[in-house]
Amino acid sequence: MIKIGIIGAGRIGKVHTESITRYVKGAEVKTIADPFLNEATAEWAKAQGIAHIETDYHKILNDDEISIVLICSSTDTHSQISLEAIAAGKHVFCEKPIDHDVAKIKQVMEALKHSNVKYQVGFNRRFDHNFMAAREAVKAGKIGDLNILKVTSRDPGAPPVSYIKVSGGIFLDMTIHDFDMVRFMSGAEVEEVYAVGGVLVDQAIGEAGDIDTAIITMKLSNGALAVIDNCRRATYGYDQRVEAFGSLGQVAIGNDTDSTAVISNATGVIAEKPKLFFLERYMQAYVDEVSSFIDAVVNEKEVKVNVEDGLKPVLIGLAAKLSIAENRPVKIAEIAAQYGL
Repeated sequence: MIKIGIIGAGRIGKVHTESITRYVKGAEVKTIADPFLNEATAEWAKAQGIAHIETDYHKILNDDEISIVLICSSTDTHSQISLEAIAAGKHVFCEKPIDHDVAKIKQVMEALKHSNVKYQVGFNRRFDHNFMAAREAVKAGKIGDLNILKVTSRDPGAPPVSYIKVSGGIFLDMTIHDFDMVRFMSGAEVEEVYAVGGVLVDQAIGEAGDIDTAIITMKLSNGALAVIDNCRRATYGYDQRVEAFGSLGQVAIGNDTDSTAVISNATGVIAEKPKLFFLERYMQAYVDEVSSFIDAVVNEKEVKVNVEDGLKPVLIGLAAKLSIAENRPVKIAEIAAQYGL
């Protein structure tokens, strides 16, 4: 039985904990640690059968029985805890992003070069059944050469402004998943970014220094073009769609719904709205990504989302931020050069 420690007992920490305790065989969450642990969270952890509940995550890093650590704490702690966990010889699953600071990501990359630990970044959409099917169609050449990739990603509502202020901005918080999805779906690298955006949902987001609506166009290394459209508000639910158009056809995926029932009568044709939010939409993907990581550790396989996959969407996000600020296309090489990459 492989023993796991989870650092961070917030929303995503709970998701991963329940994924493991309910669905992953051969693995046990021994300890969960969170400095802001309260009575309700402690009771929840006990209900999951977790034996040890701590406020100091070092109890996990110093436990020789624990071989896997999941970092689900606040973003500003990810890189530092990653470095400590790698030094302790723990295999690490780190939620995205590793950091907003590329220099700190480079420190993690350097530490990994001198260790034998496995390190996976939490881009869960790669494990979603819809996106995986579309990726396989593109990879198998069923649509010919990729010409245009379109990614739509719209949240049902904006997060609190207090979160916006520490999120790193829409490109490093929300669109980062879509940047990863462009790389995943296309099998190519983003070479150039041009972004436009505005504050169309909540003026308080603008006052906090961010935007809430954006369109990003990209040139890819395989010659294809890609476009992402984002908005912090979709009144009908969590809107997650992709279309890949190629020389021989296209593959498109729509939203998951609670059912496929469609009511047709004299008043109209009515179908279900998309699932409300990411927990409902991607719950199985969360299970599958953690299962994949544990399998990689147990059976000495390569992880499916490595530290390079964690770095590149951050570089794209920084390019998009610069594009907005200076109203021009920005090459990823320009951003990479700033960090000696």
